[in-house]
Amino acid sequence: MPRSRDLDEIAPDEVVKPSPKLEPASQPSPSIAHPLPSSDSKSANLKFRQKVYELIQGKTTSSLSAFLARPKVFTFDTREDDEEIILVLRRHWFTNLQWVFIALIMIIAPSLLSFFPLISSFPGNYQFIFIVFWYLITFAFAFEQFLSWYFNVFIVTEERVVDIDMYNLLYTKVSEAKISMIQDVTATQGGVSQTVFNYGTILIQTAAEIPVIKVEKIPNPNLVIKVLQQMRGEEEQEELEGRLK
Repeated sequence: MPRSRDLDEIAPDEVVKPSPKLEPASQPSPSIAHPLPSSDSKSANLKFRQKVYELIQGKTTSSLSAFLARPKVFTFDTREDDEEIILVLRRHWFTNLQWVFIALIMIIAPSLLSFFPLISSFPGNYQFIFIVFWYLITFAFAFEQFLSWYFNVFIVTEERVVDIDMYNLLYTKVSEAKISMIQDVTATQGGVSQTVFNYGTILIQTAAEIPVIKVEKIPNPNLVIKVLQQMRGEEEQEELEGRLK
């Protein structure tokens, strides 16, 4: 019986160890491919957004307007880098006439001092100090009213609605809800001025932590509702595709 060559090369006192079996290389686990949105879903989203752009087409982009459409210079603290602002709304300009009229009366009031003998009897220096003090009060009143109008804004972005209420220089309230959480939106217009100048109040019912967001005296409330309906349709489409943020 012929001897194996390997046995001739092994010393008598060595223990023969079996050679390890080579295991086949593990195959890489197949990656799970996430389904990409179809062209139909993309076109559906573009359809909703294009409809929004058509609704607000021709609206002003001036920073002092009560109805801002896609503003370029406006922003807010919690805005994300890629978050597009669709609308920025303030109280209708007609609501400012009351405090503007009061400010004008306060401006011309010092010229009526001659009709008040008690005040006109004071020395000229005291009258001058009184007039300066009065104009400072007038300026403070008008400036605070303007800031209250300018910073009380309702913002509609592609992802959420944000309501910023500035009650005074020291107290501000911010309420927000995702558009996907909006359940119902209603608009009310009452009175001659709201009907003639087309402004009113909208109520937004949500499933968020804040159940109701009330936005008062904004221009063109029916158009705002149409924009919100289109944005809700876009969010529902993204939710069906699993792309909702």
